[in-house]
Amino acid sequence: MTTETNPRVVPTAKQLAFQDWEFGLFLHFGLRTFYEGYADFDERPMTPEAFDPARLDCEQWIRAAKEAGMKYAVLTAKHHDGFSNWPSKYSRFTVAASPWKDGRGDVVRDYVDACRKHGLKAGLYYSPFDGSADFYTQDAKAYDDYFVNQITELLSEYGDIDILWFDGCGSEDHAYDWNRIIGTIRGLQPEILIFNMGDPDFRWVGNEDGIAPVPCWNVADSADFSIYTEEKERFGERLWLPAECDVQMRANGKSWFYSDEDEHLVKSVDELMGLYYLSVGRGANLLLNIGPNREGLLPAKDTAHLARFGEEIRRRFGSPLATLADFAREGRQWRYDAEKPQLIDHIILQEELAGGEQVQAFTVSIVSAKSRRLVAIYEGRNIGHKAIVRIPAVKAAGVIVEVTSSEGEPALRGLSVHYAGDPALAF
Repeated sequence: MTTETNPRVVPTAKQLAFQDWEFGLFLHFGLRTFYEGYADFDERPMTPEAFDPARLDCEQWIRAAKEAGMKYAVLTAKHHDGFSNWPSKYSRFTVAASPWKDGRGDVVRDYVDACRKHGLKAGLYYSPFDGSADFYTQDAKAYDDYFVNQITELLSEYGDIDILWFDGCGSEDHAYDWNRIIGTIRGLQPEILIFNMGDPDFRWVGNEDGIAPVPCWNVADSADFSIYTEEKERFGERLWLPAECDVQMRANGKSWFYSDEDEHLVKSVDELMGLYYLSVGRGANLLLNIGPNREGLLPAKDTAHLARFGEEIRRRFGSPLATLADFAREGRQWRYDAEKPQLIDHIILQEELAGGEQVQAFTVSIVSAKSRRLVAIYEGRNIGHKAIVRIPAVKAAGVIVEVTSSEGEPALRGLSVHYAGDPALAF
């Protein structure tokens, strides 16, 4: 991917808002949930009669997300197998053909209502590829009709949807009528954010490991298309496309849906924190997947680790020692002088991005506690939405941040100093 900064490429208000959400819950749930061991594009048949989540509780999903500090969620309305989690009029392979609620249930409705009740932004995943549509490869026009009809249902019957998440897997060699599809989407919901395909507002980071590269610029002229190909989707111009990192809570690398076989692979809070530094800490959003189980609930162990993860984020960063208001600016340098030397181990920077991404390099220095000497401790590249600088604990009398390379006049919207180490070891 070719990326670089450009002060003339600026974000929209909705893109800036998306970047402020930072942390979201990915929910893979559907007919596949009830078929242990099935993989993407599995050719073994499935029947809607197997879909019966007797205790489905979308509020449990969203409460867990909110308590962890997540700001948005994305649910699989339809995955590659083509099973629709809503009673689509354009398919017989839907919840309406299942025994759940005697065929009168609607997972999408329950999920969207839960998001609204608890204040999370609601996103819907829709796979352009559909293994249930036998005309997918035989009649492109008929399939585009089907695509547009289903998207119209999702965007006209459930109120405002914040994200439409398109997964390119399976579409590597297929041509869609994107002008028609995007025209329909933007006509129905002009403020919706589209992920990675057609007319994207944000992009896939390019891996399923939850890791953003260094540097991770917000401006790109292409996007990684699918986990199954090295081909890029090229846009012909450079666009503001912030990155999102999607990753599984369970480190099995096989299925994003629930499995009985991988509870022992639920990531530790330490590993989750590492992913937070490598995603949010590098200016990208983090979308963490948990597959609801066959009862329709988030599994207990996954939920417990999610809660502890959220608690740890708050513990480390919820009580800064200093914020931007405590720094004095002189030119391209921001300086904080502490009343007395204090232990620090994190500095968090946020660039003001409304006018584009300017900063190309910066340094962090401290004023040493005893000698009161200026000592450089970190050199970074872009700041972007957020740069979390993690350093060994050091006692400092002050902190200086200096932008050493910039395409225009740099501006910071956030700057804070933290000590997140064990308080028992601080004495």
